[in-house]
Order: sequence, then structure tokens, then C-alpha cells
Amino acid sequence: MDTLGVVEMQSIAAGAEAANAMVKSANVELLRASTICGGRFLIYVSGDRKAVETAVDSASLGHRRIIASFVISQVSPALVESLKKTSPSAAGEALGVVESRIVSACLNAADAAVKKADVRLLKFVAGHGIMGKAYFVLGGDVAAVRESVTAACESLGEKLIESVVIPSPAEAVAQALSGGVRYL
Repeated sequence: MDTLGVVEMQSIAAGAEAANAMVKSANVELLRASTICGGRFLIYVSGDRKAVETAVDSASLGHRRIIASFVISQVSPALVESLKKTSPSAAGEALGVVESRIVSACLNAADAAVKKADVRLLKFVAGHGIMGKAYFVLGGDVAAVRESVTAACESLGEKLIESVVIPSPAEAVAQALSGGVRYL
């Protein structure tokens, strides 16, 4: 599964229908099909390129409510894994945080970031509770994190809200940003 397909819809109902069409049209793995803030619906699928392209195209058929859709080939396995689970804490690493206005564009930027330098994608957060925005957290040495954040910012262009590099974060901040905090 080297390709990621993303469809972001204005309507929850139309999104549910599009997700169903995507999965039925091609041999893809549905990574996510759920609501995000603003009443939007986000769909991620993965698989081989041709299958993902077919699935994304099928979402477009008859749907005028698509905000964005695209296919990322040769996607980083780290990006796909981050969509499935939270990575471990990044204590002792520099952190980069990149925030975007659009979830789908942020996915593309995260992929560009992890391909640019030797960093770990620690967390990707899409839409829920943050007004439909998205952000991701990178960990690694300071130079690699800076290089990756720069690549992400270039990818996002005007969709970028903010980015930061924290060279030496406090352990509690590293845990919180990477998902390492447990609530008892």
C-alpha cells in the first residue's frame, strides 16, 4: 500500500455515500471515514495507485460537495501508520508542529515533511475539536526537524496557519504533543 487517497466533503451524508462508493469501487483499505469540525466528512483510503485513483474518482461522481481530493503516490509508511495510531513519546527530541487550514493539504505537507529529512511523524490530528483544521508533530534532531518543517510550509503555502520548531522541549510538552500523556 504505497498510495494514499483523501477526500474531504462539505456534507456528512454525502461523505458517507462517497466513502461507500470508494470502498466498493476498488480494492482499497479504508483508514478513516468520519466527521470533522464544521460538519465536514473526511475519508482516507490506501492501496496501490490505480486502486486509490479509482476510489477517489468514484467519490467525485455526482458529488458537488467535495472540498478537496487528491492522491499521494509513494506515500511515506510513517504517514499511513500515523493515521492508524499514535506514536510513542518524543522525549529528548526536537519537535516541529505544523498547523494548516485544510486537513487534506496538511496530509500532503506531512508526507513532504517526512520524506525531506530523517524525522519521525509522531502525531497527525485532523479536524476534531479544532474547527476543521489539522496539525502534525515531527520529532528528530533539530536540523532535520527544521528542514522537514520548511518542506511542509512550502507545501502548504497560503493554507499554512503556523509552524514552530522547539529545539529542546520540556519532557511534559514532548509527551503531550506526541500523544504520550495518559489520562487516569
